[in-house]
Amino acid sequence: MDKSGALEYINQMFPTEASLSGVEPLMQKIQSEIRRVDAGILAAVRQQSSSGTKAKEDLAAATHAVQELMHKIYEIKTKAEQTETMVQEICRDIKKLDFAKKHITTTITALHRLTMLVSAVEQLQVMASKRQYKEAAAQLEAVNQLCSHFEAYRDVPKITELREKFKNIKKILKSHVSSDFSSLGTGKETEEANLLQQLSDACLVVDALEPSVREELVKNFCSKELTSYRQIFEGAELAKLDKTERRYAWIKRRLRTNEEIWKIFPPAWHVDYLLCIQFCKLTRTQIVDILNNLKEKPDVGTLLLALQRTLEFEEELAEKFSGGTMSSRNKEFGSDEEEADDGENHNKIVSDIRKKYEKKLAVPHGGTELEKEKHKDLSVPGAGFNFRGIISSCFEAHLVVYVELEEKTLMEHLEKLVQEETWETEEGSQTNILSSSMQVFLIIRRSLKRCSALTKNQTLFKLFEVFQRILKAYATRLYARLPKGGTGIVAAATGTDGQIKTSDRDERMICHIVNTAEYCQKTSGELAENVSKIIDPQFAEKVDISEVQDEFSAVITKALMTLVHGLETKFDAEMVAMTRVPWSTLESVGDQSEYVNGINSILSSSIPVLGSLLSPTYFQFFLDKLAASLGPRFYLNIYKCKHISETGAQQMLLDTQAVKTILLDVPTLGKQNTAAASYSKFVGREVSKAEALLKVILSPVDSVANTYRALLPEGTPLEFQRILDLKGLKKADQQAILEDFNKHSSSIRHPSMPPTVALPSAPAVPTIPTVTSTASALPSMTASTGALSSREDVLTRAAALGRGAATTGFKRFLALTEAAKDRKDGPFRKLFNP
Repeated sequence: MDKSGALEYINQMFPTEASLSGVEPLMQKIQSEIRRVDAGILAAVRQQSSSGTKAKEDLAAATHAVQELMHKIYEIKTKAEQTETMVQEICRDIKKLDFAKKHITTTITALHRLTMLVSAVEQLQVMASKRQYKEAAAQLEAVNQLCSHFEAYRDVPKITELREKFKNIKKILKSHVSSDFSSLGTGKETEEANLLQQLSDACLVVDALEPSVREELVKNFCSKELTSYRQIFEGAELAKLDKTERRYAWIKRRLRTNEEIWKIFPPAWHVDYLLCIQFCKLTRTQIVDILNNLKEKPDVGTLLLALQRTLEFEEELAEKFSGGTMSSRNKEFGSDEEEADDGENHNKIVSDIRKKYEKKLAVPHGGTELEKEKHKDLSVPGAGFNFRGIISSCFEAHLVVYVELEEKTLMEHLEKLVQEETWETEEGSQTNILSSSMQVFLIIRRSLKRCSALTKNQTLFKLFEVFQRILKAYATRLYARLPKGGTGIVAAATGTDGQIKTSDRDERMICHIVNTAEYCQKTSGELAENVSKIIDPQFAEKVDISEVQDEFSAVITKALMTLVHGLETKFDAEMVAMTRVPWSTLESVGDQSEYVNGINSILSSSIPVLGSLLSPTYFQFFLDKLAASLGPRFYLNIYKCKHISETGAQQMLLDTQAVKTILLDVPTLGKQNTAAASYSKFVGREVSKAEALLKVILSPVDSVANTYRALLPEGTPLEFQRILDLKGLKKADQQAILEDFNKHSSSIRHPSMPPTVALPSAPAVPTIPTVTSTASALPSMTASTGALSSREDVLTRAAALGRGAATTGFKRFLALTEAAKDRKDGPFRKLFNP
């Protein structure tokens, strides 16, 4: 420890003068400990010295032992080498004898095999000259095995001579076999009884020869068989599309007639299989030429009939050579017996073909598959070659006329369904959708089944685009059926321009259109999903029906807004009746006014029907739009009244509460209360603006400005002036109030006001100001502490006049008026007409 630490330790051990008596014992103890430590150190040094000496002795002993071990290993290695040399000397003569024996044995075996080879070649030559194919086949196998033993002796002249002779014999056999097979099919097989047996034996010889011989023989045989086919169907008479079925009848007849004769071929050769492949490729080439050489578009009936027969033939070949079970598509050929079209024969053929394909399963097609087949093993059935599409895929590029016919037929059905539509649902129906919509999707599904049985490639995708156009056309028909507003000079002169008048039947029809559009929107999505599952993968990503769904969404929105506008038009008479009430001369407050009863009667007659027909989602949308329309309209209608006395204002406030109650009961009338809470808040917010306005009118003249600022903080000086007019104040009396209002509102920035406009639907209409921006702030009252103190009193007095004293619902009205500017029709649009 350092010096300061030592001093602290001593002071701790001897804190007082009396404790110094223990210094001597402590010193003795410390000296004893020092001696003990010195003795331990000395003992450790001595021990380390003796250990180092012992380690050196152990290392020297280990080194000596390793040297002795290396010496012994060297002696053992030397003795092993000497032993090996001795063994080699002993076995030298024995090894020579062993090699000699081995060479002699090999020579004897080779000479024996050579003798056998010479004899076998001579015998094979005799058999070949006599066309003894059965014996020659066995002899060929033997010679081939013997020749394999002489691969290492190719340079020996005798071996070379024998191999060359054997090669010539094989050529002779090949020539004889080809010559004999050339007589097959000429009628000699019936004249010569042993010819078929001879050809059967010749097949054994072909199997013993190289594989290329068999391939060449089968190829030549198939080409010979198809020579007559090529000559028949390349002629002008049968080289036509309507003769396609006769092509398949020819090959079937050929296979059936020659079945017994062709049994001479070994089953492993698959002659009929390879013949059918060559037939299909040749037929495809000829049909492509026929289609390309057509001067006009092919007849749809003929084209589909040829394609149908081709698909049937491909299915038969696939079943015949795959060993599987025929698909249900073939089993159902002809089972769908439906009533044919009574029109011309051409239309009858097309209709029959379509009906037959409605229940067929789809089969894959594709021109690219033919390229892939070239790389597959065609010699073995089921090895990967697919007969489906080998011929029929060539029709793909020429099926445009089929798609055009489908589109024409679907459009004709659509027009007929729309014309026959009653725009009413059947009694007892649970869906409330128009029957024409279900029929439209029914004919589309039938068309899809027909096409998917023919192709799953480009044609199916083009047909899907046709489906989109059909559904868009149906959406257009639904849209066109919606009631329209009045237009023209007469409508403008009578004030009904843009107004939509709807009867009870119209309202039911509109609800059916909403439900139908919703059904079409959902079902079209399912249609696209089904098409994407069955269509070729390269087109699956292109299957998109969102544009069609957007069309039906637009129909739904337009239909619901039409319902709202129709009710708006029904409210016109009640709004006019409200302005004609003598509010300035009312003597007492009584029950709710007649115009309120009229509003209640309109809603009571329409809402139950709408609620029972519309889904909860769309009914809620309709309610929101209705509240957003009626609330602000009632508010604006107050401005259209001339003079409102205090009694008139109290009566109007009572009417406002009644209208609010009526609107709040609308969900109950429609028997749909799922969204009643949110709707109630919305109605309360909209109607509270009218309540606030009436409470301002009810306030005393001396506090009307403060009340206006408290209840309508977003109000403007022009609106305040209009309220003074409603209270019946003269211009002179208004001047002082307006100056005081403007003085206290100097810090408020009000949006610019356009010229006042007149609301329609009443003969004498007062003008009101309109606001073009929702940007406003609460007035700054820091300049006058008196105004702050009086604000609470104003709110207290206003609260006594009724519920909902303070509100900011005017913002909602401003947003609605801004949105109304962009509308082309409707009552609110007239607010912005010059």
